[in-house]
Amino acid sequence: MAHYAFLDENNIVTEVIVGINETETIEGLDTETWYGNFRGQVCKRTSYNNKIRFNYAGIGYTYDESRDAFIAPKCHDEALLDEATCRWVCNNAEHLTAIVTTN
Repeated sequence: MAHYAFLDENNIVTEVIVGINETETIEGLDTETWYGNFRGQVCKRTSYNNKIRFNYAGIGYTYDESRDAFIAPKCHDEALLDEATCRWVCNNAEHLTAIVTTN
């Protein structure tokens, strides 16, 4: 079992589904191509354990083609993208306090 993200025309994730293993083919096509053709959207595999494309895709995430990465929506205007993880780093004290008190 593998997970696949569908992208809109702006490379924003619109849906994530569970599909067949990425090592299998459907009608002679790799899974990303077949699912993409079937839905009429670009399809990219994603991984819960972050072994591919840096982060597990979620609705609203952006797929960055140059990094081959899924990137979450920016959490705060001051946040900076950590290039090694493709995750936002936010040092805004108010934002960090809000995260700690709501979790």
